[in-house]
Amino acid sequence: MTSELKFEIIDVKIPEGCNLVLGISHFIKSVEDIYEAVANSVPRAKFGVAFAEASGPCLIRCEGTDEELKKIAAETLMKIGCGHTFLILIKDIYPINIMEKLKSVPEVCTVLAATANPLQVVVVETDQGRGVVAIIDGYKPRGIEGDKEIKERREFLRKIGYKLQP
Repeated sequence: MTSELKFEIIDVKIPEGCNLVLGISHFIKSVEDIYEAVANSVPRAKFGVAFAEASGPCLIRCEGTDEELKKIAAETLMKIGCGHTFLILIKDIYPINIMEKLKSVPEVCTVLAATANPLQVVVVETDQGRGVVAIIDGYKPRGIEGDKEIKERREFLRKIGYKLQP
């Protein structure tokens, strides 16, 4: 039996003030373990996590501390429609704050994107199901930074607290 390939580009809308982490995971307990990883990384973090099962009832499983972010994460993952994927929407924190613990979750296979940029997910569909083929995170480069941009980058990182003041 031969299966046809159908490609689709899913535009992901990231709520204002939020960042998104999208990845591949496995096993039904992923949603609870990812919840714990985020909650243990940043106490009182506002977030929603959704995980798409790839067998059994094939449901989107959801957890989180913010009902609206949980709802948007679940709806977005349903739109992407690929099994064994997870999506986390975080507010008032950056992905860098959760990545270390997230990558240590036993069920997490890979992180595909961690961003606040416009995001497109390239999906392929066969008779069996759907899978993520590629991620388009933001825009293509417009040039190479010069002295002015280096200075601006360094000042920005210090302004938001990720580097010490000189």
